[in-house]
Amino acid sequence: MQEKINKAGEAPVYLRIIKDRKPKYISISLRVKPQDWNSDLSKVKKSHPNMGRVNAFIATKVAEAEGVALDLQRESKFVSPVQIKNTIMGQSSESFLKYFDRHLHTLEKTGKISTLAKATSVYTKLKEFLGTSDLLFDEVTVSFLKQYEVHLRDELGNAVNTIHANLKIFRKLINDAIREDLFPIARDPFRKFKLKLEKTTKTYLSEDELEALWILPLKEGTKLWHHRNVFVFASYVGGLRISDLLQLKWGNFSGTHIRTTMQKTSDVVAVKVPSRGLEILHLYQQDSNGPSDYIFPFLRADVDYTDPKALHRVISSATAYANKNVKIIVKRAGIEKHVSFHSSRHTFATRALTKGVGIEAVSKLMGHRSINTTQIYAKIVNAKLDEAMDAFN
Repeated sequence: MQEKINKAGEAPVYLRIIKDRKPKYISISLRVKPQDWNSDLSKVKKSHPNMGRVNAFIATKVAEAEGVALDLQRESKFVSPVQIKNTIMGQSSESFLKYFDRHLHTLEKTGKISTLAKATSVYTKLKEFLGTSDLLFDEVTVSFLKQYEVHLRDELGNAVNTIHANLKIFRKLINDAIREDLFPIARDPFRKFKLKLEKTTKTYLSEDELEALWILPLKEGTKLWHHRNVFVFASYVGGLRISDLLQLKWGNFSGTHIRTTMQKTSDVVAVKVPSRGLEILHLYQQDSNGPSDYIFPFLRADVDYTDPKALHRVISSATAYANKNVKIIVKRAGIEKHVSFHSSRHTFATRALTKGVGIEAVSKLMGHRSINTTQIYAKIVNAKLDEAMDAFN
């Protein structure tokens, strides 16, 4: 019984639910004078005029609450006191799992297949962890996130940045639900639970290493030859992602600029092609080339790629092949670095900043949503300058 005395000298009686040391109170629509309440037994005393009926009423409410709690715990591993309270009060929390599933359907409908593939992987892991249980928004607590983080790390062996990527999707869904008034901002667990992220080394090639790659003797027309050409092209032409390079058509080339819509961000970018890039394009130019023909010979002109899922599968396969060949080429060139095709993007950024291109321009060329992303490369360049100055010591 909590002491909120009304004019009649009566205080309300509350049912207290404690789970994981967190209490929640439910009003049972009963008021009792403090002198008639036995706090040790949680009953009214004999002095209460309706002692028998009131104590029976209290016992019924306690039994109902215990029944609800047991039913919920059978349905889910992560019952919170809030959820027990809501169920008793006839209020139901939105299902986080169903909300997640709707998010996947939205990604599919909007053609965001790459994002869908990543989110589906996260959803599948969560479903396997839950088993047959549902997961409600009220159950996505700091305690749950810590428990799930341990599962990802210890049971599945996920690295820190993989766990970050998984839980980042959880955070996005929570934020979306808050914006839709499905979840109160006051209960946002990510206000207290902080995502962990480890710094990763961005591998890039120096000018000498890039040149060594370019002059490496390779048989013309082989996949190794094509992959080397495209890697060097990306390192000179804005650090274009392989997903965009694969889809480049001659209609995207004006004679001086490559103009295309980036698949990942849908941003339109126009990059002036420097002499080395023009040299590479010249290797692929033929009189028979039409605007709808692909510049690089990885996608087939006679295949319809309008289905986003089919396109994603082809690009994923082609990217894996390119990554495999880039490692072979780099090793043949005598470069001892762990390089993937994406390293061409890092190579462009560091080269551009080293040559004095403004950070805002580099950010725009690379399609970064935030200049903070480009700042990472600026730090790399600054570190290289500091090393150069150490030669004067």
